[in-house]
Amino acid sequence: MGGVSGKGAKSGLRDGLPARPALVMGYASYVRGPAEAAPGGDRRGKERIIITLVAWRKRREGRKMSRVVHRRIKLETEGNTQILEITEEVRRLLEKTGMRSGVLTVFVPGATGAVTTLEHEPGVCRDFQELFDFIAPPGRDYHHNRRGVDSNGHSHVRAGLLGPSISIPFEEGRPLLGRWQQIVFVDFDERPRSRSLVVTFMGE
Repeated sequence: MGGVSGKGAKSGLRDGLPARPALVMGYASYVRGPAEAAPGGDRRGKERIIITLVAWRKRREGRKMSRVVHRRIKLETEGNTQILEITEEVRRLLEKTGMRSGVLTVFVPGATGAVTTLEHEPGVCRDFQELFDFIAPPGRDYHHNRRGVDSNGHSHVRAGLLGPSISIPFEEGRPLLGRWQQIVFVDFDERPRSRSLVVTFMGE
């Protein structure tokens, strides 16, 4: 594909972008400049061109570009199956992104913490804690504890059962949660910890 001269050329480029959508595929495989002489072409250059074209086509069609934003929630926890509600903090972070529609994910780095949703009231929280006392009691003989490194085998088992992340859709700038549904972090470790949860927002 050669260069094009003249402002009115139908197959030309305008401001580094193809003049018509029909040229998208042809232009995506074309690399301008010194990269043309490089064996096999410039793959990274082609990828940049393709990404640019996607943005250009969405702007042309009046659509917004999806974004990904990472934020963190800092917590000081006591451990021993402490349950902390983080719903309002997640809502606040979402509002600051300016996004209206998409999906958010809360992720817990570490192997002794977990996240879920439940009705955050004293009765449910106590039932939840007693459930884990029954499933994975602290006094059981865990192989992890036999290694002599620490004594929190039950913490790892509990966290693994509940899981380190949760995804929630949002619409009109608000998480689509039920009336009695809150987002909670559960610290299963046996000692106080400083936690940093990762909240990722994907949408527009």
